Parts: sequence; structure tokens; C-alpha cells
Amino acid sequence: MTTTTNRVYLARQGTFPGWWVVGGCFAILFFGSSLGFYGMGVYLNAFSKEFGWNISSLSVATTFFFLIGGLWNVVVARLITKFDVRYLMYGGAVVGAGSLYMMGHVSQKWHLFVVYAVFAVAWSSSGLTAATTVVTRWFHVKRASAIAAASSGLSVGGILLTPFIKKLIDDQQMSGASIWLALIWLFGMSVPAFLLIRPDPLALNWMPDGEPKPENHVQDLPGVPMAIAVRTKFFWIVTIGYILVMGSQVGAIQQIVKLVEERTTAGTAALATSVLSGASVVFRLVGGKIIPKFPLAKFMVFIAAVQGSAIILIGQMENTILLFVSIGLFGAMVGNVLMMQSLLIAQRFGVKDYARISARSGLVSLTGTAIGPILIGSIRDASGNYTLPYLVAGCISLCGALLFTLSGPAEVED
Repeated sequence: MTTTTNRVYLARQGTFPGWWVVGGCFAILFFGSSLGFYGMGVYLNAFSKEFGWNISSLSVATTFFFLIGGLWNVVVARLITKFDVRYLMYGGAVVGAGSLYMMGHVSQKWHLFVVYAVFAVAWSSSGLTAATTVVTRWFHVKRASAIAAASSGLSVGGILLTPFIKKLIDDQQMSGASIWLALIWLFGMSVPAFLLIRPDPLALNWMPDGEPKPENHVQDLPGVPMAIAVRTKFFWIVTIGYILVMGSQVGAIQQIVKLVEERTTAGTAALATSVLSGASVVFRLVGGKIIPKFPLAKFMVFIAAVQGSAIILIGQMENTILLFVSIGLFGAMVGNVLMMQSLLIAQRFGVKDYARISARSGLVSLTGTAIGPILIGSIRDASGNYTLPYLVAGCISLCGALLFTLSGPAEVED
């Protein structure tokens, strides 16, 4: 693996720069989630209102976005093992900016699929696999706290930037807003990658968690090879469980802005992602502290069950206050569900082939991420409201929780 510099620009010389690297990953995920993951729900709402396209067809486009992103993620995992991860991030910054700009020129549905495909490649190049791979290399003992801090960028982006994006698109429509979306993406991705992110502590003469690298140290990353990991029961239970849990989660998130707008007002709907993401940030950081105190697999059962219950409640609530309380409960689980897949795989299989194992699991789990928006969108179009689709989505998450009880422990005895 090659590197382009031997220092983190904002860190003092002689001090462990690992937490600055975490900050860089936080920033990358901040912009990636606000313009990508959470942004897809805003774009769905915008194209629906501007062109009158039905929700189910737009949900297919969203599904297509996640499918292409998942497929490209497998390529990303291979490239990370050979090249400096920042090269991927720089490429994603340029390609993503171009695709966001072209969203303003979409006038037919097939245009949307082409633009989403290109944007998915850019989004995946700077996504969760890249960020968590970097963090797992820099931290072993404090991995849960480090991943919690870095992945909080996903939620903070939803709190601070996504509402601004929605207002920008509401005011200027996609045609006027796209140039600003492109510039935000370009600088938001490239600057943190240049200043803060470094792919490996050993290249900077550090060991994981901050110990200086001994002289004549030979790098030997611990862990299970991918060929062995993908044949284990644990891998497949976690992977299939995430089909159900992430399918229900992503489907619910992508439609939540439209659900709240239908039941309240457009201005109130803009707060939905902020409440969802705010709860996600707070409870993700809490989770980073308490997760090491519990068996990981059992903790996953708990949060998947609570997530399912919260989604069901969202679908039932017409009162604005109770609706937002339910969204907050859902958000509290969202952050922990997202980072638990990384923690489960890293805990059970180690760092050696983490990127490839994580990407392979994520690709299979993407089935749920892809089907979730279509399922909820189709049921919503058929039923005329969101009560039934959110009931179905919540029950799917509860089924995922039940499946996780069969995985066995993530912790492996020496």
C-alpha cells in the first residue's frame, strides 16, 4: 500500500494523530450522508413534486442507487488493500460533484437512473467501508468508541446539512440547487481527505491506539482470511439479518420526509431528518461507550427489536408530538444499527481482511437496502398512506432481531 505523505496536517508532530484521522472520517461521512444517504429522501420528494412521478417508480431509482453503490463497494474493498484510500476519495469527490450537478438537468426518468448510477459510485468510494476500514486500522482496543465517533458524521450530516439541502431545493428546485450541491460535495470530500485522513498508522510510525511503532516491527495484521470467514455460520446469520434490519431501516428513512410532510407541513417535515439524526448521534456515542460492556450479538438483537417497534409506531402516529417522539426512538437505534455491522465483523474476523469481508457482507445485505424503499413505496401507493407500509417494515426488523439470536457470540476466545 502506497502513501503520499507521512503526516496529518492538523496534528502536532510527535502526538498520536489517530483521533484526527477519526475526525477526517467523520467529515467524509458527514457530507456523504447528508448529500447521499439522507439526501436520497429529499431528492425523492423533490422529483415527486416537480414532475409528478409516483413514489414507487422513484423508489426503484433509489433502490438502483443503493444496488450500484453496493456492487462498487466490493471493488472499493479490493482497491483499499492495494492503494491509498485517499485516491478513491479524491476520485469520488470529482465524480460525485459532476453527478450532483447533472441532477439539475434531469427531465426524464431514465436520466435519473444514469445520474444515480454515477453518483452511487462516488458515494461508495467515500462511504462507510472506506471510513471504517481506516478506523479499524488505527484503533483496536478503542475501536467501538472510534467507530462511534467517526460514524456519527452520518447522523450529524442529517441534522445540520440535509435540512439546508431540502430548503435549498424547495426554494430553487433541483435545477437551481444542483450547482451548490456539487460544490459542497467537491470540497466536503476532498479537503478532509487531504488534511486529515491517512490509511495506516504503521506508515506514520505508530501502532494502533497510540503506541509508538517498535524498531524492526514486521506488520502482521491479525484476523481470519475472507475465504474462511464467508463459510462461517456467524457471517451468514449477520449478513441475512442485516438484509431484514437494514431493509426496514432504509425503507423507513427514505420515505420519512414525505410521511411527515403529508401529516404536518413542509416546514415541519424538514425537521424530521434533524430529529432522526440528532437521536442517532447522541445514542451512537452512548453506544460506543456501553457496547464494550455487553456481548455484541445480544446487543444487536436488542437494538433491532427496538428499531422495529419504533418504525411501527411512526406509521401509527398522527399527533405531531408523538410522531416526532417515535422518530426520535427510531433514530436512537439507527446509529447503533449502522455501526454494529462493522463492529460484529471486526470483532469476529479481525483486521486482516476486514474491508473485503465487510464489503461482501454489505453486498449481500444490500438486498434489503435495495428492496426496502421499493416495498414501502409500492405499499404506500397501493394503500394511499404510510400506516401499512411502516407496519410491514417494523415487522421485518423484528424478524431480523429474531434471526440474530441464532448467530452465536461475536467474541472469539484466544
